[in-house]
Amino acid sequence: MNFRRGSKREDPEINLIPFIDVLLVILIFLMVTTTYSKFTELQITLPTADAEKAKDKPHELNVTVDAKGNYTINNVPVSFHDVAGFAEAMKSAAKEGGDKAPVVIVNADQFAMHQMVINVMEAARIAGFDKLTFAAQTGSAK
Repeated sequence: MNFRRGSKREDPEINLIPFIDVLLVILIFLMVTTTYSKFTELQITLPTADAEKAKDKPHELNVTVDAKGNYTINNVPVSFHDVAGFAEAMKSAAKEGGDKAPVVIVNADQFAMHQMVINVMEAARIAGFDKLTFAAQTGSAK
């Protein structure tokens, strides 16, 4: 209970001046310590794609040697009596590819005798083909 008479309560006073002063100090601090720069544009180098001319595929002479002693040139069976005869067969098969010297690809069965591969290498030397590539075929001997 309030026993005082005639006392009127005064409304509380809110003083905003110190608050504004603090805000101004913070604003000045931010303006002094912050650097501003203007970017007109970003320099970006985008990737480009240039299609090169397709390289000419070299003429290939595919020589296959199987475990039974059979030779094929570009899937055509070849029979010969000596290495010089096989070299002539390789030259005639190479003429179909034009004037380019062919790349001789030797596909040998894993059960083929080593001498058979050496015969192909010797025939390629006699025929004048200096580019040889070897591939191995795995399979079972029949």
